[in-house]
Amino acid sequence: MFHVLVIGAGTMGSTHAAAYAAMDNVKLVGIVDIQTEKYVGLAQRLNAPIFATYEDAMTNIEQVDIVDICLPTYLHKIYVKKAANAGKHVICEKPLARNLEDAREIIEVCKQNNVKLFVGHVLRFFPEYKEAKAQLDQGAIGNPAIVRTTRGGAFPQAWNHWYADFQNSGGLVLDMIIHDFDFLRWCFGDVERVYAKGLLGRGSYPLEYSLVTLRFVNGIIAHVEGTWSHESFSMKFEIAGKTGILDYDSSKDQPLVAVSRGGRGSSGGVAVPESPLKENPYYTELKHFLSCIEKGNDPIVSAEDAFEAMRIALAAIESMQTGQQITLR
Repeated sequence: MFHVLVIGAGTMGSTHAAAYAAMDNVKLVGIVDIQTEKYVGLAQRLNAPIFATYEDAMTNIEQVDIVDICLPTYLHKIYVKKAANAGKHVICEKPLARNLEDAREIIEVCKQNNVKLFVGHVLRFFPEYKEAKAQLDQGAIGNPAIVRTTRGGAFPQAWNHWYADFQNSGGLVLDMIIHDFDFLRWCFGDVERVYAKGLLGRGSYPLEYSLVTLRFVNGIIAHVEGTWSHESFSMKFEIAGKTGILDYDSSKDQPLVAVSRGGRGSSGGVAVPESPLKENPYYTELKHFLSCIEKGNDPIVSAEDAFEAMRIALAAIESMQTGQQITLR
């Protein structure tokens, strides 16, 4: 039986907490959020106590095996260090940190304390993306050459409006399309060069847009588009090989609808893609992480994978700021 404490009860924290509450071998021992009154209903529904601070939770909970951190990016290092130094395994939402120095420090402190560190790059657990990777591995479309991905929705609303603070969030490149960077690196290996254009919050709030071109070491070219300028969330990919194409568009599962700005897409926090499956990808991801702890296995996505995805994202931001291509290797 794993005893899990979730820190942060926003969109992703609520999703993680609900997943743990549905697992047979897990006890959700607490939820931590500074806005306790806002999330008391969530805690009651999941039959878990809620605490205003991490310290309060650790003082009052008899046993904690795993700390799941779903806080704003700039707070990750603080709470990973607290958990690791207390000897607790850590599950941390992506991105691992706001900068590479903090990310490396997070990885090292977990190693030094001999605790597991898992990073929530959930895209690898979505069935469409898993199937695409399997098809590529089987040579279903021949040698891939060109890739195009798109991901986006409304500008996310969250505690203290922290997504709008580029210095703390890294904008949509570090926070959102890092998902695609991780997926593409999983499929095609390391990235050699990065070139990007985007708004980077320059007088456009609440609109945000980025287009990133990646050249992989093996010669594959990928165009990665991200937007926080639309109402409803969707994600797409098109992978072209010499003998075929893999094509996915989440929006095609829904009929065409007209939505006025300020409608359903702009409420709540960051968009969480939905799945019709009984076991959603977030549940699958967390169950996999727990299995790795139990059996001592390596995870599908490692902390070093998360670090490399950050390298690509930060290189894209640097390219936008300088107007130059950035070489990673």
